[in-house]
Amino acid sequence: MTPTRTRIAFLDVDGTLIDHQQRLAPSAIEAVRGARARGHLVYLCTGRARAEIPDHVAAIGFDGVISASGGFIDRGDEHVARHLMPPADLAVLTAFFEAHDVEYILQAYDDIYPSRGILARVRPIFDGAEAGADDPAAVAALARVEKRMAYKGPAPVDAIAKATFAGTHPDTFSVVRDGLGERFHVITGTIPYLGGSGGEVSLHGVTKGSAIVELVALLGMSVDDAIGIGDSYNDLEMLQVCGVGIAMGNADDTVKGYADEVTTSVHDDGVHTAFARHGLI
Repeated sequence: MTPTRTRIAFLDVDGTLIDHQQRLAPSAIEAVRGARARGHLVYLCTGRARAEIPDHVAAIGFDGVISASGGFIDRGDEHVARHLMPPADLAVLTAFFEAHDVEYILQAYDDIYPSRGILARVRPIFDGAEAGADDPAAVAALARVEKRMAYKGPAPVDAIAKATFAGTHPDTFSVVRDGLGERFHVITGTIPYLGGSGGEVSLHGVTKGSAIVELVALLGMSVDDAIGIGDSYNDLEMLQVCGVGIAMGNADDTVKGYADEVTTSVHDDGVHTAFARHGLI
């Protein structure tokens, strides 16, 4: 049946499509494929770089990807936009991190560039996730992420859209925000288990929400046709700009406060529930 109104859905990855052990619910696969079969568009909208998207998530099939929290926009196989840090800004960013003992990952379109100490800094995240992972695809995804976080040398200065960071103290986010907040968009709450000791940094004005506005205009659609589903602080602008912003049941109360409604959790078929409620499937 052909829908009378084509909708475009934007789905976060971590905490929305997959849990922190990288497990993907069969109902989420059914929801995405079912919506697309009915003529709707479904895009990934993630803080991850394109290279960090797990294979078992990409294999679902999407109409495109917004990655690095709005840094890169792909429509199908076409790369339609990129919003990169100027080399001078990148130099300021990395110098600040190194001066304050903050480990980091720099996100390019098709690769990531970890600092020398980031893997050791976030090792507890992997240990906890691996202990809870019981799905072969999830275990493989965790192993690939861990391998990718090994230091590979300096990053290209003209290819970076965003950075994630991890410190050793709960006030690391406050230190980074106070030191870099006038020059960059700095948020926390996006890396499991790190709390205020981690976060991400991007250019001012570059968010998932700004990328959605840019993309729907390119597609000749309206943000009123958009449905955004997420659970984290880098989803706030997405929840605000979409015609319907939906927080996952596992999101914290601040994120839920930005949403129009709340669906069930990632462990309770949240994406499928939201798609069914809005007639996408």
